[in-house]
Amino acid sequence: MPRLKGYRFPREVVAYAVWAYHRFALGTEDVEDLLAERSVAVSRETVRKWVNRFGRHFADCIKRDLPAAADKWHPNEVVVPINGAKQWLWRAVDANRDVLDILVQPRRNAKAAKRFLARLIARYGKPRVVVTDKLRSYIKSIRALAPVSDHRVHKGLNTRIEGSHRPIRKRDKVMGRFKSIQQAQRFLAAHDQINTIFRPRRFRLSTASYRHPRSDAFGQWHNYTLEMTA
Repeated sequence: MPRLKGYRFPREVVAYAVWAYHRFALGTEDVEDLLAERSVAVSRETVRKWVNRFGRHFADCIKRDLPAAADKWHPNEVVVPINGAKQWLWRAVDANRDVLDILVQPRRNAKAAKRFLARLIARYGKPRVVVTDKLRSYIKSIRALAPVSDHRVHKGLNTRIEGSHRPIRKRDKVMGRFKSIQQAQRFLAAHDQINTIFRPRRFRLSTASYRHPRSDAFGQWHNYTLEMTA
């Protein structure tokens, strides 16, 4: 592949670094070592810049090509410590476990819930069903923004998204905690989308069946790499 304008290395090298960083629980120094083994000498700072610059590109491409979101949503929130302060990561997945959106906010109240749901509805329209835990902040927000939606409140019904928080907690530890809300928002928005295509529900697939979506994911990644621009 040709080099990107203003970059020393071919776009396939940059794309590989971004893929490895988001696909596995690796730090920038780990990706630097992987590239060094392939005779590509870059610094961890260069890897960090590549991830920040092009992670958004791949996330946008994946979002663009995903099928239409299901009309059953599972929003949830989880604590993300940033600089010693408690922040809240609001996430929503649909019935297919595809991540709809994420938003890092300092509050876990009705105003924060309304802001997050408004983002979702602006992008996907009003859902048929919204499944939440027992956080009361959702009640008024859903009544105001999607009064015809069926709001189901039960802690056990929302295990679909509770389990999807695990990779984020793992990455948070590897990165040594996020340094700012902006950094967390930028990284998690890309990380969730990239893992959407590279982490199919393997426990439901045979070995042969798993290889097909993996091959499709690599094919998509190759095409997105060709679309990269400086």
